[in-house]
Amino acid sequence: MIRTVLLTVFLAVYTLLLGPPMVLYAALSGSVEGLYWTGVEGVRFIMRRVGVRTRVEGLENIPSGPCIFASNHTSNADGPAITGAIPRRIAILAKKSLFTIPVVGTAFRQARFVPVDRGKPERAKASIELAAGYVRQGTSYLIFPEGTRSKDGRLRPFKGGALLLAIDGGAPVVPVACIGAHRILPKNSLRIRSGEVLVRFCPPIDAAAYKPAERAKLAERVRAAIAAALPEDQRPLA
Repeated sequence: MIRTVLLTVFLAVYTLLLGPPMVLYAALSGSVEGLYWTGVEGVRFIMRRVGVRTRVEGLENIPSGPCIFASNHTSNADGPAITGAIPRRIAILAKKSLFTIPVVGTAFRQARFVPVDRGKPERAKASIELAAGYVRQGTSYLIFPEGTRSKDGRLRPFKGGALLLAIDGGAPVVPVACIGAHRILPKNSLRIRSGEVLVRFCPPIDAAAYKPAERAKLAERVRAAIAAALPEDQRPLA
């Protein structure tokens, strides 16, 4: 639990000290680069301090233009590990409740993070449409098509609606296999364990070949690519 307390305290102090001035700077300058990388570097620093290492493979598979990074989801450690591994600014489709956190919610919106209300499909659709507009303007996104974290680390079925972002945004999908995060911070656990998270980027998939009505086919193709890149104990049983 010491690692968890350290992480919580550091993030709270870091956010309170640097969050407001960086949010103000982003508002005045019109650029969120400083705000984004300040947040990423803070997360990288504290993850290393609590004994979590990130190893990255497949960076050569990331296209030069905007794309959709689609990853399996096993832990709250997935997001920090993956965003820290991607060598460019991205945005995230995140659960709505995170946007109610003071300073954090404002920073998320400035960085084009988009809130998703999972309980209301019509609002979730509006979120996809908003994010797709940002993609067409050059923003890349990280999504977790399973919709929630896996309890045992194994890949779960995808919700096809998430892949509409790639189809509507006209961007390729980069399947991402996040390996080992469920051992660092399991679902429903507050205890952070030391260890390594492997982030493996797979070859991109052209979403332009799919129509909105074919989003389930695209979802299955992306899921199959992630499954093939996962170790045996994280692959789906069926």
